[in-house]
Amino acid sequence: MLWCALYLPDLALQVFTRGRSDSAPLAVLGPRPRQRVVGACPAAVACGVEPGLGRAGALALAPALLLVDRDPGLERAALVEVASWAARFTPSISLDSSAVLLEVQASLRLFGGVPPLCEAILGGLGELGFDGRLAFAPTPLAACWLARFAPGSQVCEGPALLAAIDALPLAALADGGGLDAATLELLSGVGAACLGDVRRLPRSGLARRQARQVIDLLDRACGQTPDPRPWFAPPERYTGRLPLPAPTDQVESLLFGLRRLLGGLSGWLEARHGGLEAFTLVLEHERNKHEAETRIEIILGALCRDMARCQLLAREHLSRLPLVAPVEALRLEADAPQPLAPPGADLFDGDGTRPADPGLLLATLKARLGDGSVRCLAVHSDHRPEQAWRHHVPLQNPPRAQAGRPAPPPRPLWLLALPRPISQPAPDALLAGPERIESGWWDGEAADVCRDYFVARRPDHSLVWVFRERRAPHGWFLHGYFA
Repeated sequence: MLWCALYLPDLALQVFTRGRSDSAPLAVLGPRPRQRVVGACPAAVACGVEPGLGRAGALALAPALLLVDRDPGLERAALVEVASWAARFTPSISLDSSAVLLEVQASLRLFGGVPPLCEAILGGLGELGFDGRLAFAPTPLAACWLARFAPGSQVCEGPALLAAIDALPLAALADGGGLDAATLELLSGVGAACLGDVRRLPRSGLARRQARQVIDLLDRACGQTPDPRPWFAPPERYTGRLPLPAPTDQVESLLFGLRRLLGGLSGWLEARHGGLEAFTLVLEHERNKHEAETRIEIILGALCRDMARCQLLAREHLSRLPLVAPVEALRLEADAPQPLAPPGADLFDGDGTRPADPGLLLATLKARLGDGSVRCLAVHSDHRPEQAWRHHVPLQNPPRAQAGRPAPPPRPLWLLALPRPISQPAPDALLAGPERIESGWWDGEAADVCRDYFVARRPDHSLVWVFRERRAPHGWFLHGYFA
C-alpha cells in the first residue's frame, strides 16, 4: 500500500481567507478567555502580527486588522469538503485531525506516477483556496508525520521508511499521535531528541514508565502492527458553505467565493461519475436584517459537471438579483447526481470547434431575463389545431402527448392565428384529404369544431392547409402554410 497524506497547516486561517478577493490583514484568535493569535494572513504578518500574540498586541501593530474566532466546526466541514473533492483520485480515503489520507497505490498508473499525482492534487487544492503539504509512505501514520515535519517526502518500505521516521522530532508524537505533554517531557528527560532516539530505548523501560502508547505509535508508523482506519464516504447530497470575512453586496466578491465552492462540487461530481441539471446557491444575509437567506435555483440546461457553465449562469443570476441585505456566507446545495458518461473523443480529428449548445443559450436567457421572459412551444393533447400546442417554460419537463397514439397526418409549419375565409379550391388543387376533425364540444359552442381538412396547392405552387366547415354555410378557410 502507498498512502498520501494531504496536510493543511493553515486550515484554521484558510477557512476564512479562501473566500476573500482582497488582501486586507486578517488573523484568527484561539479559544477564550486567553485569546491568542493562531493564524495570520500574509498582510497581517507584514504588519508584525504572528501566532502567540494577544488581541491587544495584534491590534496595536495593525489597527485595521480583522480578527475572527477560530471555528473547529468550520475546519471539520472544510476537511470533509476536501475529502469529497479528493475522491476523484481514489475511493480509499480516511480523515485525520488536520489531514486527509489517500491510499493511492492503485491510482499511480492512472495519473502517471507520483509527480503528476502531486501536481494534480496541489493544483486542485489551490483552486479550493487551500495550501497543502504532501508526503507518501507505506503506512498512514508515517505519511501523516512526514507531511507535517518533512513535506514532500516519498519513502518506501524497509530501511528508507525507518530512516525517515527516525529523523522526525519528538513533536510528531504529539501533533500526529496525540501523546500527552507529560510523556513527551519524560522522553525528553531521558535524552531523546528525535524518534530514532526513542526507538533505541529499551521497550521494557518505556512500558514501566507508562509510555506504552509510544511503543504503539512507533509500531504502527513502522508497519509492525496493523493501523486500520475508518473509510470516508462522500455524502449523498452536496452541501458546501463558505463564510465571508466581512458582509458584502459586491457581485465580484460573491463570485470569487463561489469559485471555491464550485471546485469542491466538481470533485464531488467527478468522484461519483455524475452530473447535475440544477443546483441551489444560498446567500446567507446578516442576522436580524430582512430575510435570513436568499435561495437561487440555477438551471444548467443539460446534465453536466462543467464548472465554467455553472459560474457563467450564477453570474447572470447574481447580476440581476437585488440583494435585500449584505451577504455574510455562501452555501451551495446539490441533490444526488445522475450518471454522466465521460465525453468521448472523435475517431478522426475535427476542426476543434464545439457544436452549439441550445440548453446553455436557454439557461443564460432565463438567468438574464427572468423565467417569465422566455417561452417555448410544447404539444398539447387536443385534436383541434389551435388547441394542440401550449406555451411552456424551457428546461422544464413539458407535457407529453399520450403514448401509443398514431402520428397525425402532416401539419403545416405556420398556423394562422385565425382561419382566413377563401373561395372554394379547384378539385385538382386538393392533394390530400379529407381529414375530419370534430372535437371541442365541452368548451362551448364557439370552440366546438367540425371540419374536413385538405392539403392544397395554390397557383403560386405553395402548399397550404385548408378546411371546409361541415356545418352550414359550409365555408372554406385557409388555416396554415406548409411552404
